Amino acid sequence: MPTPATPFTADVDILIPTRNRPAALAVTLTSVMAQTAASLRIVVADQSDTSTLHAPEVRAIIRLLQAQGRPVDWHGPRPRRGLAEQRAFLLHQVRAPYLLFLDDDVILEPDLVERLVIALRWARCGFVGSAVHGLSHMHDERPHHQAVSWWDEPVRPECIRPGDPHWARHHLHSAANLYHLQQKLGADDRTAPDAAPRLYKVAWVGGCVLFDTAKLRAAGGFDFWQDLPTQHCGEDVLAQLRVMARDGGCGLFPSGAYHQELPTTVPERDCDAPWVLQGALP
Repeated sequence: MPTPATPFTADVDILIPTRNRPAALAVTLTSVMAQTAASLRIVVADQSDTSTLHAPEVRAIIRLLQAQGRPVDWHGPRPRRGLAEQRAFLLHQVRAPYLLFLDDDVILEPDLVERLVIALRWARCGFVGSAVHGLSHMHDERPHHQAVSWWDEPVRPECIRPGDPHWARHHLHSAANLYHLQQKLGADDRTAPDAAPRLYKVAWVGGCVLFDTAKLRAAGGFDFWQDLPTQHCGEDVLAQLRVMARDGGCGLFPSGAYHQELPTTVPERDCDAPWVLQGALP
């Protein structure tokens, strides 16, 4: 993939759903502030019990982002209608050709947005994701979960359903499996001859996914939100599966996203969207 001149202009809306995580959100926004890509707008949908905007650490980083010329649109606290509705609301706010869905507990390497946009422009698919590393598992080697399938040909559409043979690809994104694979292949050394970014096949990517806005909308976005109870999970997976069936999707290697590894804000996970709404899949 080509290397752009600096500064890199991206025109990306970064969409962050959040709930009751002011400190984590401040860390995530700080990593957004450090991005090399220009033309970023941040949109936050807050479903917290009390507005996270009142937290001093959140207000401080928002001021800094605005001083950089990176606008922050804040919505909330909004009524709790579930994650899918929250994402549907965020998608409705998008004005840029690219959107990055970013969880509120993820830390980005400074050039990650730039690398994701380059990859998506090059691949011309529906999305490119950067899977999050859980570095508390740095010494927890799981070689049996480090299998990877590269996109050595152009990224093409794939129809993947829960439980089918390709579903097992998700193991690569658990714990620190992807991090260990990067180390084994020398991808963490960006100066190494074989460290050029590569794309690989995924079942889905959690936490940090860049979409072509038009292609996500064409696949229906999160229009299924009303078919889910308020307590659910997997809404991001279902949307990715629908985009992947139309336009393809992939993961970026090496990744540049790290999980803060906080307790989940969705403890009730009996309703897993791609399993209960398989009729919404192509």
